[in-house]
Amino acid sequence: MTKKTRMLLIATRNPGKLRELRILLAGTPYECISLDDAGINEEVPETGQSFEENAIIKATEYARLSGLLTLADDSGLEVDALDGEPGIRSARYAGNDASDADRIDLLIRKLSKIPDNKLTARFRCVIAVVSPGSDPEIYEGTCEGRIVRSPRGNGGFGYDPVFLSTELDKTMAELSPDEKNRYSHRSIASQKVCEYLNMRMAE
Repeated sequence: MTKKTRMLLIATRNPGKLRELRILLAGTPYECISLDDAGINEEVPETGQSFEENAIIKATEYARLSGLLTLADDSGLEVDALDGEPGIRSARYAGNDASDADRIDLLIRKLSKIPDNKLTARFRCVIAVVSPGSDPEIYEGTCEGRIVRSPRGNGGFGYDPVFLSTELDKTMAELSPDEKNRYSHRSIASQKVCEYLNMRMAE
C-alpha cells in the first residue's frame, strides 16, 4: 500500500522539530498533521521529571483531544559538566520567552570555567506514540558529542550551533539537512518509530 490512508498527529508547536519529524517519517504510510492542522489550541504542560514522562504526557493528552494516533517527543541537551543540564529544561533554560541565542549564551557562560576536555555532552530524544486509550510505545535516540564555545554553522535550531558531533566532527548546525536526518538523536529514535508504524499498518 503506497497511498497514505491514516493520519498521525505530531504534537509539537516547534516549527523546526515539526519539519524534521515530517521528513523523518515520510517513509511511513501515515499522513503527518500538526496541532494547527487538527484545530487544537490547547497547551499540554510538560510536568514530567524525565524526557520519557514528558513525551508520554503530551502524546496521551493530545491523542485524547484529537482522537488520533499521536506522536510526541521530548528532547534536549545533556551536558556532563553541568550534571545533565539543561536536560528536560532545554527549551526553557533561559526563561520561557528566551531565544535560541539566549539559551546558548547562558550555556556558554555556565561552562566558562570548565576545561575544554570536560565539555562532553549528548542530545537525547524520547518519542512516545499513543493511540487513544492505549498504552504508549516508547523509542529513544542519543547523539554523543561535546560543546564548543563559539556557535558554528547556520542550519538546525536550538543548541545545534554549539554541539559538535563526535562521529562527524561538525556541529549539528554545520550539517546538511540530509546529514542531520541520518545522524541526529531524533533521526535515531524516528527510525525505530518508522518500523513500528509500518508494522502497525501491516497488521
